[in-house]
Amino acid sequence: MGAQILGPDLSPNVTCPSLTNPKIPFSKPSSICYLQTNKWTSIKFNHSLSLFSNKASYPKLQLLQCIKSTEKLDDLSTVTDLEVSGSKLQRKKLAVFVSGGGSNFKAIHEATLSGSVLGDIAVLVTNKGGCGGAQYARDMGIPVVLFPKSKHEPEGLCPDELVTTLRGKFMVDFVLLAGYLKLIPIELVKSYPNCILNIHPSLLPAFGGTGYYGMKVHEAVIASGARYSGPSIHFVDEHYDTGRILAQRVVPVLASDSANELAARVLHEEHHLYVEVAAALCEERIVWRDDGVPLIRSKKDPNAYS
Repeated sequence: MGAQILGPDLSPNVTCPSLTNPKIPFSKPSSICYLQTNKWTSIKFNHSLSLFSNKASYPKLQLLQCIKSTEKLDDLSTVTDLEVSGSKLQRKKLAVFVSGGGSNFKAIHEATLSGSVLGDIAVLVTNKGGCGGAQYARDMGIPVVLFPKSKHEPEGLCPDELVTTLRGKFMVDFVLLAGYLKLIPIELVKSYPNCILNIHPSLLPAFGGTGYYGMKVHEAVIASGARYSGPSIHFVDEHYDTGRILAQRVVPVLASDSANELAARVLHEEHHLYVEVAAALCEERIVWRDDGVPLIRSKKDPNAYS
């Protein structure tokens, strides 16, 4: 099966100019299928697809390097200029936020131990000190920080204390939200610009925002009649699920699916996708197009992006 590209507001009667744009040379699509929710279209391509491979004409990109919570953006004139420093990359320090069992947290942690992700989880942040993710962290010797402060978690930190703890005490480079259900405070967003990622169990912008979390997402997808779903990883801003989308993975919604069955299928892809994105983040392979769209540079082919 080939790669899939998603785009908003397309219908079977609308052409897609970018597919014929000589500046972005796609190979001939092998098939096209249309999602029936929120006007999203899935266009399936064969294996010869190489996104943005015309390096001479592709727009300028910016390389994202977040070291010790300081954003460094180097303007790059062409794709061929995309090089990280000639020196060996340093392992990044990660903070992971969870509110529940933390299966994505566990997948990322195991990937750091195996070497698939060039980073280490320096701290786990949770709003529920007794959740499964927090217990796993304690078992693995990972420090646990409570946030926010509440009547249920009186030892929780306030936003400014959280920023100080992550930046000062743990020297965190990147923040990964993995099933964390609280809104991230603006203080943290401003302290880690373009360095906070979240995973959501639907193909954003469909079925995202306030009220769409956990099983509620999968129930809404099935009720809508959508034929496809899947996880999205996006950068975090001050709102729920509105930051720039970085990566998605498509799974089918079967006619006989229950919300639990769909959730299991999506979660399986979440584990793989988040590890891949965390690896790209730590290897400084995320770049930004001039129009503000983030892309992931291929590890095997520096001139290919997804």
